[in-house]
Amino acid sequence: MLTPRTTLARRVTAALDASPSRIPVLLGGCGSGRTTVLQQLRERLGRGAAEYIDVERTATTPERFLRAVTAVSPFPVADTSTSGPAAARAAFDATLAFLRRARSAASEPATFLLDEFLELRTFESFPGLRRVLHEMADGLADSTNRFVLTSRYTARTLRLLRDRSARFEVIHLPPLTTEDTLDILGPTAHGQHPDAPDSDAQEAEYLSRTVHALADGRPVYVRALADELATMREHGGPGTGDAIGALAALLAPDARIARQCAFSYELRLHRARGYGALKAILEILAEDEGLTLTEISQRLQRTPGSTKDYLSWLEDVDLVTSRQKRYSFTDPLLRAWVRLHCRPSAPTEDDLAREVHRYALPRMPPPASEPPKPAPREPAFAMAGGPSSGIIEID
Repeated sequence: MLTPRTTLARRVTAALDASPSRIPVLLGGCGSGRTTVLQQLRERLGRGAAEYIDVERTATTPERFLRAVTAVSPFPVADTSTSGPAAARAAFDATLAFLRRARSAASEPATFLLDEFLELRTFESFPGLRRVLHEMADGLADSTNRFVLTSRYTARTLRLLRDRSARFEVIHLPPLTTEDTLDILGPTAHGQHPDAPDSDAQEAEYLSRTVHALADGRPVYVRALADELATMREHGGPGTGDAIGALAALLAPDARIARQCAFSYELRLHRARGYGALKAILEILAEDEGLTLTEISQRLQRTPGSTKDYLSWLEDVDLVTSRQKRYSFTDPLLRAWVRLHCRPSAPTEDDLAREVHRYALPRMPPPASEPPKPAPREPAFAMAGGPSSGIIEID
């Protein structure tokens, strides 16, 4: 389980309890905790009052999705049988009607938790269903029921919701704090003794800051590093504080973080266009970050126009980020993985040690005796689509 993030839970609950209720849209990358938040929310509301739907796993055909949604629903279901040449359209309409009108056994508004809701675009390949996501968003916004949506695709979600109802409240899942990281590390941060003396508190705090920096605050990486450090301690490793050694082990072929990075890399590339060219650009940015469009196009040996298209497709699936017209990986640890694994042969131990040190050393926090400088904070609230947008976006 991830460390509970009380502030985030309060935001989601407050949005649902508002009158009229708002529709929280939780955005975060792979392993950021979106699904955990929804599952915790379902337990808090009660299984008879909320239905969790994994859209990514069940969005096959509109007809089968309708059956999947209604077969296990805690809410009464009317006849939803569909057939004939327009069955796909009828099934989607029936699904949307069910989500909008369902009521609990006590005739209270139903709550639906739609995980990875953008995967509904799968249906857009069926006749008569060219604007599924727009129809779904507008239909949910007009309903008196309550909804929480999630997606790992930030750019695509913001583009979809930019001109939609003000009921949608975009909430970016925050990275873990160093305090969260220390909680996840648990006894590992204090050696063999969870109730370590105060003299060890600084060392534990330094380890948590180190793990937090190496993981970029991402829950999936923090958990992997915490587990690896615990395993090293149990097997008499070189010390519980060897976070760099733990990261090197986790980036080895078929190791935990390496598998996570491979999953994120392939999943996002397959959701984009221009698969081969996009991989080439990622390899270029793995060699040197902060390159301009012109510099990338020269190294890619393609025109600036086609390179700009490729970069926009990478931004569309949140693999790269542009700041002041210079492009970098959105996930810095994924860049280290590309350097290690997007090559003709598996990395050697020397390769792992060299690349992990190259990644880790600029990120290492100051010594435990030197307090860290506070990071500048972004504004708590920003409008997702600029001043004219009605979407509330929360960082």
